[in-house]
Amino acid sequence: MEIKFEKIEGNSAMFYLWSAALAILVLGGVYSTYLMYTHGIYLSGMTNRIPWGLQIVLAVFYIGLSAGSLVTSSLYGVFGKLEYKPFARLAAYLAMLLLIGALLSILTDQGRIDRVLIEPFSHFNPLSMFSINPFLYISYVLICVIYLWAMLNEKEKWTKIIALVVVLWAIGLHSGTGAIFGFVPRELYASPLLPPGFVAAALSSGTAFMILVILALFKVTKRTLDPRLIHWIGRLLAVFIIVALYFIFIENTYRFYQHESRHAAHFFLFGGFHSVLFWVGLITIGSIVPAIILFREKTGKSISWIVAAAVMCVFGVMCERYLIVLPGLIFPPEILPGWQIVQSPMEEGIVAYSISFAEIAQALGVVGLIGLLFIWGMKFMKLVPKEAKMLAED
Repeated sequence: MEIKFEKIEGNSAMFYLWSAALAILVLGGVYSTYLMYTHGIYLSGMTNRIPWGLQIVLAVFYIGLSAGSLVTSSLYGVFGKLEYKPFARLAAYLAMLLLIGALLSILTDQGRIDRVLIEPFSHFNPLSMFSINPFLYISYVLICVIYLWAMLNEKEKWTKIIALVVVLWAIGLHSGTGAIFGFVPRELYASPLLPPGFVAAALSSGTAFMILVILALFKVTKRTLDPRLIHWIGRLLAVFIIVALYFIFIENTYRFYQHESRHAAHFFLFGGFHSVLFWVGLITIGSIVPAIILFREKTGKSISWIVAAAVMCVFGVMCERYLIVLPGLIFPPEILPGWQIVQSPMEEGIVAYSISFAEIAQALGVVGLIGLLFIWGMKFMKLVPKEAKMLAED
């Protein structure tokens, strides 16, 4: 099947209006980061007990979207389904941008950006996931660049080889990110199921996100899209949601099963705002409802319902990322098991975290940069075809 990829014109007033709006967000994020660098990260909602905030939540969210979006590209590159070739370049480019957005989120979370850029590479520790992951992230971006180059230049043989490498690397990268939390020996973090659960959530959120991007892009640019392609991706998304839900169920059942973890598990599932995010945001809205929509014959073949399910899935995984990062910090660590701490310079017990305006500005700045690079990338590179259609009947 010969597919002619095209650039978007990008000459309309609306294009430049969007570019200006996104650029303003970027400038706001740069200014907020500058203030934190010069005055200190006390301007954020983070404290000594809560060293990870909104930017880390968004970083792991973007990493998941990045790894998961490659599923759409791999349908062509790895599995050879030619009908999904129209989305392969777009998915690879977006995966690269989302990983860059994740790295920027990590940088903006730090008070000393200069040290973050140097320390992980100058003091490598193979026993530390904090030391291993920067190499996984940087190499992943480089592999995505090579993968995109191979597709842009119609190097079919190289495309298939690099597609397999980039998908395997994405799984390793996301497992490594999950291990940052799962290998920490403290309640609500330590879990060998967290790395594979991380991957499962990435597959569901990334696939859902690509459905939304593809539909929006083809509609805005007035390109022809066969709805059966989206139906098939929707069925794939339904399976990913169930797999992710399975890991969540096993992990939390295990916490309740272990006597020493029961108090932490009760706090996690029934302890306040984060518990509402778990039961309402992640389980109900983000998993059960979209799974029912996608598995039902009638709604599973309706574009409107698939869009609704995809939106709910992305929202649910966003809640899941928050639940991975924050409750483990809010819940008091047992520093000296069996001992009672009567005096400490750090705040004891359950603490609170609230997002500051400076953090929101930083987050919007990263979103603005991803959006800006995305629309201008389509203007200068041939990433989307005029039409996308099935080769044969289902």
